[in-house]
Amino acid sequence: MEIWINPECSKCQSALSVLDAEAADYTVRRYLEDPPKEHEIRDVLAKLGLEPWDITRTGEARAADLGLNDWPRDARGRDRWIRALAENPTLIQRPIITADDGSAVVGRTEQAVRSMLG
Repeated sequence: MEIWINPECSKCQSALSVLDAEAADYTVRRYLEDPPKEHEIRDVLAKLGLEPWDITRTGEARAADLGLNDWPRDARGRDRWIRALAENPTLIQRPIITADDGSAVVGRTEQAVRSMLG
């Protein structure tokens, strides 16, 4: 598994605690220091079964600066959203956990994190 985290985020810290308590095998990606490329975001979205606006932190100041709440949330605007996430990784919801079997989850709850443990 790989988990995208911001080490200062309490939800990320909680997710790591669950993974550690269960002795899960995972790697950490500090996505603010190692931002995902557009193709990686597309891959994660496919695994999650979500759209880019579904994993966007629209309450962030940067989202307001970009005017994200006024952007279309449809196939026409999808590439623009993905590009914004790649260029502004602070906008990506966290933590995101992906597994080698193709599953993924936004691990904001203990239940979501545990769902990745099989």
